[in-house]
Amino acid sequence: MNNRTLAIIKPDAVNKNYIGQIVKMINDTGFKILGMKMVRMSKESAEGFYEIHKERPFFSELVEFMTSGSCVPIALEKENAVDDYRKLIGATNPADAEEGTIRKLFAESLGKNAVHGSDSDENAAKEISHFFSRDELLNNS
Repeated sequence: MNNRTLAIIKPDAVNKNYIGQIVKMINDTGFKILGMKMVRMSKESAEGFYEIHKERPFFSELVEFMTSGSCVPIALEKENAVDDYRKLIGATNPADAEEGTIRKLFAESLGKNAVHGSDSDENAAKEISHFFSRDELLNNS
């Protein structure tokens, strides 16, 4: 059974023109892209998306970063999507990420780490619906 995850190419990677290279890595790893768009998150949208981190000391900085430029949310489908995508992107801190992962190749720092990936099937469903309506997803499901 296929499941879904949300990828976001963050403003740092968008600004450095890494979109194509990151999407190629996603495709080459067997993910099906159900929806993809470029957006500029509002403060309210970013605060809502990262609400789970509201009490964390980095919350304001994260919201500021995510609203600093365009990002590219991508709804992905694949068997074991959440775990496989998290393996593809690597550790949050690029210094700790394995060679060949997206963050090792494209991230600049812990704060500017190139991409987001859902951490559970439950959060993936919520996160995908934050950016995509049902009609915007391939197969409308």
